[in-house]
Order: sequence, then C-alpha cells, then structure tokens
Amino acid sequence: MTNTPILILSGKGKTGRRVVEQLDARQLPVRLASRSSEQPFDWYDENTWAGTVAGIDTAYLAPPVGPTGLAQAGKFIKQAASEGLRRVVLLSGRGVGSPGREFAVYESGLELEHAVKDSGADWTIVRPAWFMQGFSEDFMLDYVQAGEIRLSAGDGAEAWIDTNDVGDVMAAALLDERHTGETYSLSGPRTLTLAEVAAELSTATGRPITSVDLEPEQHVAEMVEYGVPREDAESVRDLFAVIRNHRSEYVSEGVQQVLGRAPRDFADWARETAKTGVWSV
Repeated sequence: MTNTPILILSGKGKTGRRVVEQLDARQLPVRLASRSSEQPFDWYDENTWAGTVAGIDTAYLAPPVGPTGLAQAGKFIKQAASEGLRRVVLLSGRGVGSPGREFAVYESGLELEHAVKDSGADWTIVRPAWFMQGFSEDFMLDYVQAGEIRLSAGDGAEAWIDTNDVGDVMAAALLDERHTGETYSLSGPRTLTLAEVAAELSTATGRPITSVDLEPEQHVAEMVEYGVPREDAESVRDLFAVIRNHRSEYVSEGVQQVLGRAPRDFADWARETAKTGVWSV
C-alpha cells in the first residue's frame, strides 16, 4: 500500500467517485485531478501533466471516451511512469482485444492497455461491462425519465454491472499489490436485453418504460443532438454494436475473483435506485 496520495483521474466520474469514497472510508489521502482541481489537469493539455503526477506513485486512470482521448491517455501514462509513477490501475472495457470488436474505440483501448503494460509501472487492468448507472447518472437517465430507452443495441444482451461493484474492485486493486499484473473482466450475474432492462425498470418505477431500437446512424444523430461530441457518439455506437451483434452475451467472474462475493443483480439495483427518486417525473 502506498503512503503518498493516490491520484484519481476522473475522480468525479461514475467510477472515480466511488473509488474516492472507498479510499476516504479508509482515511487514505487522495489527489483529485481535473480541469477545476487545485492543480489543473487536462487530458488534452500536456503542460498540466507533470504537476499532476509530482510526488505520486499510485494512480487510478479512467481515460476519456473515444480514440483521441484514449491515445492521449497512452501518452500520459508513458510520461507519468518516466516521472516516478510506480503503480497504475486502468479502467478499460470488457471484451477489449477479443474477436468481433473491429472498431476504432476497441483498437484504441487495446493500444492503451499495451501502453500501460509497457510503461514500466506495475499495473492492474479492470474491464467492466456496461454500467447499470448509465440509466441513472448518464444520458440514458433522460430516456428512463421519458419512459423510452432509445439505443442501437438490437435484441442483443449485456451483463450490466453495478458501478459500486466496479469501485470496490478498483479500490482493492489499488491497495493490494497481489493484484499486480492481473487483468479482470467484470460483469453482473446475468445478461439482459434492453427490452428486459426496460421491463425491470418498469417494475422498479411502477410506470411503463419501453425500449426503442435505433439504427446505428440514427443513434449517433440523436446523441449529437443531445450534445455528445461526434467522435464520442460514434464510439458509443460502436460499443453498442458489440451488443447488437450478440458478442456480449456472457458473464464474467472478476467481482468474485477480487472480492470473494457475487456482483449485484440488476433488479436489486433498480429497486434501490428507484427509492432515491432519480426516475421520478
């Protein structure tokens, strides 16, 4: 375990925030890095990198979405390791490096994994499935509130994972060097199509929620209209294409491997999340 602050990149994001909560509960020092932090950090401004990693030997790295951001993250880890970073835990994606994912976002994700492994720092790579919290904390929240989930996943299924499980795994990987050199794939305990997701959310909220299958380019257009940058929207389209092509219909055992317990089920997550009122309209 490190005695210096643990650097959390994207500390206000869905996973980073939960990692910070885990470290705070253990009264461990952290350094949050963002454009608005005391020491500003910007993935696309390399002049901000040296100050961010000064005096740091352990980091949690949640890279930006899209090939350009992933390439910047690869450059960052190379520089950080040359300046003293000793250990890094990387948020990657389930299926990176597997067949049937011939898309730029997956190729860039694999290149980033290689950059981490080649950096000279000790590493752990965590590859989670799609987050359940995408329906409560991200652009898909609006879909649930509107009663219509509009995505391009077809009738393919995904083993959606609770981001709290991801945060628990990340914290364990940061604090226990027995996870050095390991790659963990994480998922929930079962796969669900978006029609099944909508049914679970309908039960949890007590109101009808349906799933509408979009053509991939229509999905991109709607995300761009929502305000998502086009490169990011195209990356999301390609990530959903893997589900659409039935390449994600399997369960991964990473949560059990790292934490010794089963991951949370979607129905349990939806029921507890509904109690917060986030889906109230």
